[in-house]
Amino acid sequence: MKIIGIIPARFASTRFPGKPLALIGRVSMIQRVYEQASKASALRKVVVATDNTKIFEHVKSFGGEVGMTAETHVSGTDRCYEVLTQQNETYDYVVNIQGDEPFIAPEQIELLASLLNGETELATLVKKIAESHQLHNPNVVKAVLNKYNEALYFSRSPVPFLRGSSTDWTTQHIYYKHIGMYAYRADVLKQITQLPVSRLEKAESLEQLRWLENGFKIKVAETQLETMGIDTPEDLERANAAF
Repeated sequence: MKIIGIIPARFASTRFPGKPLALIGRVSMIQRVYEQASKASALRKVVVATDNTKIFEHVKSFGGEVGMTAETHVSGTDRCYEVLTQQNETYDYVVNIQGDEPFIAPEQIELLASLLNGETELATLVKKIAESHQLHNPNVVKAVLNKYNEALYFSRSPVPFLRGSSTDWTTQHIYYKHIGMYAYRADVLKQITQLPVSRLEKAESLEQLRWLENGFKIKVAETQLETMGIDTPEDLERANAAF
């Protein structure tokens, strides 16, 4: 399979403007993501997708590939599709790598790529939830799978609900948190960017529910590796401390 990795990176984040250019150990977040993604042998090419000239020029300055996109995109998925259409080559799959995951492991990208066989429409990763506070945190998206390792649903609430239980639910049922990295078959990516916002998506503010609601299948693999996303300046402080 011929796979391209695309890293959406917008400047105007509500909680953290200019986030992709924030420094972690003297290296920008977007450069760290780019360098980590470039280590994944499954990716034929890695490109940053941005709507900001500062980010565009910065990626050029460290030798990265970058594509300029419209400012009107409402999601990284839409930004990925525009950059895909800018390529001179054709690709079977696109992997959307979050621009705020500076410590993304190449092994996670390889794991996701292992699901891509030409039949897989969409794919993503999950990790088991071991701590109750994560289960009840609405910022930690939970995933429910069927026996074929396909996504049934995603929610900000703990699902399934354990009726009649007052103890730690994580000791009684396997819960998964969603790792927000996606793979799209190229033709499916085009289709999902043309779908209107769905009722479930609007309710949970999760774009992947639009795909499920329209009948697309999302294949899922389980990773054992933890991630550290940067959503706020406080997260950046923690990342620098960890680094």
